[in-house]
Amino acid sequence: MGDSQIFIETPDNVLYDVFLKWLNEETIKKISFDLNEPEWMLQSRLESFKIFQKIKKPDFGPDISSVDFDNLVYYAKPKKWFVWAADSWDKVPQNIKNIFQRLNIPEAEQQFLAWVGGQFDSSVVYHKLKEKRQKSWIIFDDISVAIREYPDLVRKYFMKLVPSTDHEFAALHGAVWSGGTFVYIPEWIQISDPLQAYFRMNTYEGWQFEHTLIVLGDSTSCSYIEWCSAPKYDKRSLHAGCVEIFVGKNSSMRYTSVENWSLNTFNLNTKRALVEENSHMEWIGWNLGSWATMLYPCSILKWDNSTSDNLSLVVASKDQHQDVGTKVIHIWKNTSSNTISKSISKSWGVNTYRGLVQIQPWAENAVALTRCDALLLDEISVSDTIPTIQIKTDDATVSHEATAGKIDENQLFYLMSRWLTEEKAMAMIVNGFISSVTKELPLEYAWELNHLIQMEMEGSVG
Repeated sequence: MGDSQIFIETPDNVLYDVFLKWLNEETIKKISFDLNEPEWMLQSRLESFKIFQKIKKPDFGPDISSVDFDNLVYYAKPKKWFVWAADSWDKVPQNIKNIFQRLNIPEAEQQFLAWVGGQFDSSVVYHKLKEKRQKSWIIFDDISVAIREYPDLVRKYFMKLVPSTDHEFAALHGAVWSGGTFVYIPEWIQISDPLQAYFRMNTYEGWQFEHTLIVLGDSTSCSYIEWCSAPKYDKRSLHAGCVEIFVGKNSSMRYTSVENWSLNTFNLNTKRALVEENSHMEWIGWNLGSWATMLYPCSILKWDNSTSDNLSLVVASKDQHQDVGTKVIHIWKNTSSNTISKSISKSWGVNTYRGLVQIQPWAENAVALTRCDALLLDEISVSDTIPTIQIKTDDATVSHEATAGKIDENQLFYLMSRWLTEEKAMAMIVNGFISSVTKELPLEYAWELNHLIQMEMEGSVG
């Protein structure tokens, strides 16, 4: 096909030659062409687009009717000098590097993190893999590169857990996805150091549709940390990423996500894991930004003794509606799940916990525990809990607890009597409320997130 170009003025047009706007087959073909994809991926995209045109919008959650699919940028092609998937920090262009450095990514890598991947809009700009890991046949790469280098392996798993028929934004994602990460851990490999990926949505009227695909072989372990952010423009932006995780037998996976999108962003993300026999899946999630979020990480406990934990913190402030929860499907015997959700609402913010626990007829001796704790910092914010529990066997233990409360006046008075301002005293109480989440993170991440919470608390008093 021809190399036609559609130019759109943006605050960051110095970085790009091409912005593809408008949602049609030509845009989809252009994305596939620029990424040098095999024919099967192009056909998969076109089929997803057909599904997207027919599928119904969600009939629940926040109002997303203002998403204008014809006025989003679906692909941004870097200028020729731009380095794709640089394997050295020194090779990353300085203006991209400046953004990442403000997030302490290089320092984090030097001090603690083993591997780092960075994506700027459509393109992965930085990947680092320790030499000793390469010798173990571990793959940690830009998924667009992995499709070309390991086509059979990627095709076996790509959008198998989250098919395009799942919902409207899965279909959109399947049509226009770009960038993301592919992780493959062979059997018997244990990774003690976490992998890290950073996704930055930087375009005006932008989008991000990264695809994260993680495959763990039998008897393996892996920890993955993902950080997402976007600057604030005066136009709505859309994030509709997808995460698929396959956890082999006798394996464990920890997936940590920090989503700090700007307040003009619709965050409509889909995350799902398939957990095999004697294996464990752990979701840790922070949601601090976005105008509206719909996010429900799902664990499918497929075989005997598979387990999952879901630990999340959600903050809703002015003009924010966070519709966040979890899904757990117990399919076989002796499976167990534990969900802890913490939410903070302030300044007209709306938090909704929307959860699903499903116990199938064969899931004998299943155990599912859910606890939702909501903290409201004023009289005008909202917190709702909407659980769905489906039990199809007599042999299961299921519990759901939900609490909602305000700042304890006695605690506040005590801290203020120790010469703390009211704002600092409230921040200390909030940090205690979220400590069960922060203690599960690496030290530097816990420090960074506590700092973000302090920023959120600014202006909460008076």
